[in-house]
Amino acid sequence: MPPLDPEESPGFLLWHATLRWQRDIAAALAPLDLTHVQFVLLASTWWLNSHGEDPNQLTLARQAGTDVKMTSQVIRKLEAKGLVLREVDPADTRARRLRVTERGAALAQEAIAVVEGVDRAFFRSVSDRTTLLTMLRALGSG
Repeated sequence: MPPLDPEESPGFLLWHATLRWQRDIAAALAPLDLTHVQFVLLASTWWLNSHGEDPNQLTLARQAGTDVKMTSQVIRKLEAKGLVLREVDPADTRARRLRVTERGAALAQEAIAVVEGVDRAFFRSVSDRTTLLTMLRALGSG
């Protein structure tokens, strides 16, 4: 079977769409002094905190879909910026429980609004949002 024309390759097209989306997100987050991964981990920590959970780094990495070691490094940067607190878990002194600071919560909510704006603009040409979300969930759960 001959190779597909790149314009007919779903993987190639997804690659290009992802790169464009990531550039748009990075540009929108730059004025907030957040990288994309910092945003994801800050927003995920805020979301978990707002739902009554003070996650450890493993739980946060699972929620965000990130590597545990990288999560630890990024959380340390967010802690240095005064956005997240890492506290010893009384049940397991090796683990750290994560909570956003007041400043971190405010920034997380601001950044979420910014990213949602980028998403609305990026996906504006998609007429069936429900099908898109269903497809993305299916692709991401494999």
